[in-house]
Amino acid sequence: VCFIPGGLDCSISFVSHVLGKVCVHGRQKEILSVLVPHLADRTQSDCIWQRICWRLVECVPDRWLEAVVLGFVQRASGADVLSRLLGNLVVKNKKAEFVVTQKMLLLQYSHTTAVLQNLLGYLALDNLRRALLLKVLKELLETWGSSSAVKHSPPEQQLYISKAILICLSHLKDPEIESCRQELLTSMMEGVKCHLDSNLPKIRHLGMVVAESISSRINTDGPVLKFEYEEDDETRELKSLLVQTSPSSAVLPDDDRNEKAKATLPVVLESEKESQTAASGKGDEDEDDTELDSDDDLIPYDMSEDKELKTKAPVYIRQCIEVLTGSEDVDKWEATVKALESLILKNPAATKEVSVELAKILLHLEEKTCIENFVELRQRAQVAVLTTDPIPVAKYLTSQFYSLNYSLRQRVDILDVLVLAAQELSYPKSRVKTEHSGAQKPCIQLLPESDSSKDWRRIVDERIKSKTRRFATGQSQVERASVPNEFNSVAGHFFFPLIQHFDRPLTTFDLLGEDHFVLGRLVHTLAVLMYLAVNTVVVTTMGKALLEFVWTLRFHTDSYVRQGLLSCISSVLLSVPAERLLEEMTEELLETHSWLGDVVEKDPDGGCRSLALQTLLQMENLKKKLLDAPS
Repeated sequence: VCFIPGGLDCSISFVSHVLGKVCVHGRQKEILSVLVPHLADRTQSDCIWQRICWRLVECVPDRWLEAVVLGFVQRASGADVLSRLLGNLVVKNKKAEFVVTQKMLLLQYSHTTAVLQNLLGYLALDNLRRALLLKVLKELLETWGSSSAVKHSPPEQQLYISKAILICLSHLKDPEIESCRQELLTSMMEGVKCHLDSNLPKIRHLGMVVAESISSRINTDGPVLKFEYEEDDETRELKSLLVQTSPSSAVLPDDDRNEKAKATLPVVLESEKESQTAASGKGDEDEDDTELDSDDDLIPYDMSEDKELKTKAPVYIRQCIEVLTGSEDVDKWEATVKALESLILKNPAATKEVSVELAKILLHLEEKTCIENFVELRQRAQVAVLTTDPIPVAKYLTSQFYSLNYSLRQRVDILDVLVLAAQELSYPKSRVKTEHSGAQKPCIQLLPESDSSKDWRRIVDERIKSKTRRFATGQSQVERASVPNEFNSVAGHFFFPLIQHFDRPLTTFDLLGEDHFVLGRLVHTLAVLMYLAVNTVVVTTMGKALLEFVWTLRFHTDSYVRQGLLSCISSVLLSVPAERLLEEMTEELLETHSWLGDVVEKDPDGGCRSLALQTLLQMENLKKKLLDAPS
């Protein structure tokens, strides 16, 4: 910036044009990294320089203004510095207002938290601009509470909007909150519902944190919302944004941070020493009181040899059924739950007689006492029943998945049990044949040999050993016993009943409606079952049915469901033989290939784009494999 000689009036519009053109042509970083600190230093104590800086930015043409304003916001060291540099530009210029209040907050989401604090702190520092701060908060809450935005925008953008909302709340004063209390409450209720309906844990956590923060600001005296969730670094960062920092401390150089830390360290150490001395003094007083009040005459009982009484678990499957259905003995019920899995595996014949009844009991079993790992114990028992008697139990579970009067938790439990049992059946534990085992093998009892027979056998063995040439010695290979894939004969009973009735809404269950979380779990379950059905007889039929299922739901709004659909396609490509794919699913694969290309280019979810790209690479590798194969 040039110096104005003699106090003469001078136009700086030419400098503004040069600045705008340089920024818009990609040299924003180079010029503003030098210009912004210089102007910040000059405007700190000179109001003339402030007016010059304001005119410099105001004279930038609208077509270049966005690049200039964005550069100033990113490189200002704090909200107060930005206020000195830009003045009331957002009030005077509609283009600047659009960039600051719309584009940088609602259309972009790559800026850092420090940039957000600069931007919103700049709006809060002047009374003329505070009206824009309230307007920005309402628009952010409207976007945050929109179910369409929650479904179609990526998690990174929703995190960005959540940070902006919390920073806005930290700058609002009590009278301003009182004036828009009802609007804040309505937006909070709509937004938290949309976020809690999401299948993604990250989105649900964002909704909980923002709703708690809004509730704490609008209900300072009354009860506030409180959710149960695990705090992580992201959650703690969000909560810290609700505490307003001083405008100059938004961005601090490392040297300043170190100096402040050193300055505050002695004070902290002195306070710690004082608290330690006070605590030690109090501890001495407590010791004196305990010495006076000690009950030395009372002799404690000797409980070293006491043993806990253990309830004996049932030894028959039918006894387990009786205990689980009608027994009031809590200890016996707990012992039965813990021993049920091993009892089922030890008695497969007895289990098959009552397998469906036992599966029904376990599906409806509720925890009577606070037993450790109850959910896991029940699930393992269900898996044991299903692997012991697959066909009837699978028919029962898949039929109950679409029945009335089941909770979403029970339906998800059915899907989990089917997947775990399918894994058990498709990967059976291999039985290893070892030459030397602990148990004695049946053998023919020989008569004791004479000394002469021992001599000639020893001589023959030595001659054979001396004449034998060995090129390598090593540990003998352990022979593994081949076992059949037990999932081969039952894969259809697991798969086809689940895929049949997904489009039939029930009174309490609508997969294509509000119960999209269960639909997402169902789609992922079908993908796993398809993958485990490799080399089975019905794998081609399963693959064709699954591709039709995917094609029906390909435009689903929930990203978790779309990720499951893409996993289904990948499982089909991995499990179905390439020749069968080419002969029987050519049209389906061509349509799927076109859809995958659209997902890679247009899907808002990053996970979906990544999965679609991997699936396209699978298709290309499959195509090369077929072309390279000899005809």
